[in-house]
Amino acid sequence: MAGASWRETRDVLRNIAPVCAAHDADGIDVYFLNTRNNGPSSDSAGGFLNIKDGAAVNRLFETVRPNKATPTGTRLQAIIRPYVRNLETQLAKHGCDAEAAGVKPMNVIVITDGVPTDDPESVLLGFAKKLDKIDAPPYQLGIQFFQVGNEPGAKDALQELDDNLGKEAGEGVRDMVDTTTWNGQSGSRPVLTADGILKAVLGAVVKRLDRRRISVEVERHDRLRPELP
Repeated sequence: MAGASWRETRDVLRNIAPVCAAHDADGIDVYFLNTRNNGPSSDSAGGFLNIKDGAAVNRLFETVRPNKATPTGTRLQAIIRPYVRNLETQLAKHGCDAEAAGVKPMNVIVITDGVPTDDPESVLLGFAKKLDKIDAPPYQLGIQFFQVGNEPGAKDALQELDDNLGKEAGEGVRDMVDTTTWNGQSGSRPVLTADGILKAVLGAVVKRLDRRRISVEVERHDRLRPELP
């Protein structure tokens, strides 16, 4: 990612950060594909944590430069694995009571302009099955992929990821991944916008909450249905 796509990503994050900080005191955590934060305030995945305003985003993008490789699956595994492990531990301590466990839901926004150089599909499928196994709420973890720029193959790669994970969801594995190519327009060029990302993330959360309500209603209906003689 470079040039206009890099600047577009910076501008989107610059607008998202204060909105998220207004609703969550922790702000947002930013992870780059090929750059890790090795400072004392980082985490095991090398994230730049608690970003709350546009100025902090600007400082990040002044010091970090894009690299050609796109190890999407590797980075997602490093980011999500500690979260899922902690969730599993807390659910076990509290008898699978998600509210008592107190682990905040996580939404991962992946902004990419290229085809992954590894296998994010297998990584995400593994986490989906793990969350099903520990009976985590359907809204506990969501991943939204957004395409920036118009690199050849990027749109097809995201569509293939969405299609393949959708097939798995049809076979009983939770659907926690959504993909979006563009959601705005600058002249004749499609662009990614902060408003579009926030709406897409909110829509994905609402979808999972609705699916949970439907599941509960179906379960309640089955439980109350009288047995036939």
